[in-house]
Amino acid sequence: MGNYSKIIAGTMTWGAWGKKLSKLEMSNLVHTCLELGITTFDHADIYGDYSTEEEFGAALKASNCSRPDIQLISKCGIQLLSEKRPNTIKHYNYSKDYIIETANNSLKHLHTDYLDTFLLHRPSPLLKVEEVFEAFTRLKKEGKVKTFGVSNFTNTQTELLLNAGIDIKVNQIECSLTQASAMFDGSLDYMSVKNIQPMAWSPLGAVFKTDNLRSKDLLNLINVLCDDYNASADQIILAWLMQHPSRIIPVVGTTTSSRLKNAIEATTITLNLEDWFKLLEAAQGQPVP
Repeated sequence: MGNYSKIIAGTMTWGAWGKKLSKLEMSNLVHTCLELGITTFDHADIYGDYSTEEEFGAALKASNCSRPDIQLISKCGIQLLSEKRPNTIKHYNYSKDYIIETANNSLKHLHTDYLDTFLLHRPSPLLKVEEVFEAFTRLKKEGKVKTFGVSNFTNTQTELLLNAGIDIKVNQIECSLTQASAMFDGSLDYMSVKNIQPMAWSPLGAVFKTDNLRSKDLLNLINVLCDDYNASADQIILAWLMQHPSRIIPVVGTTTSSRLKNAIEATTITLNLEDWFKLLEAAQGQPVP
């Protein structure tokens, strides 16, 4: 499918919404990612209350990285309540002019001439496919965006765009061991049929975030498998996800070098068939039907 690294660095928490990294820290983290083979960086205009993309761009410029060696993804459409916007309510805007304006802002903030991929961030009930078609056609013609996609769209919402002649190459969805509905509701099957690259945000799911009997049983199983595979818990979880035949690419949000290294090493782990289903059963709290 697309020319993305096997693990994608999600930048949502690099700035104001998380670690508040300095320009030097961001630049060093970019270099760390590249040294590990993580060459794709995932953005959205809203991250850090409309600030992280610009901060990352300054760090990227300072890092002197070769633009052809990296891939930049960004998203548009969500309008947040923010001092930087005149919005009175959170909503979505997918007008032709707004899509083009957001893409141009991303190019400026990231100090680049083009985006490798540009996504519609969340579906809107008022989305007009003809507006999207016109915006994407212009951005493609001007060489500002190479490929287009969506995020959090259902099959039918994606089909509306495809039927209008819009070439959708990516869908970023929530998918993990503890949120595996896309494996059973036809979403990943649909993407495979349509040659759409699935990317998974929150790929570690709720394994480390919940504290109940099921999550404890799941973590106990993961710890057993860690010994069997000489792997860390996050590697087992990511390996489970990437074993799906749709070739899901995890978008990993960590800013910690060791965890980024773990994520890349997880791409080399293959779980045996029964271990994969043991994890599924433990996560769902019941046997496979």
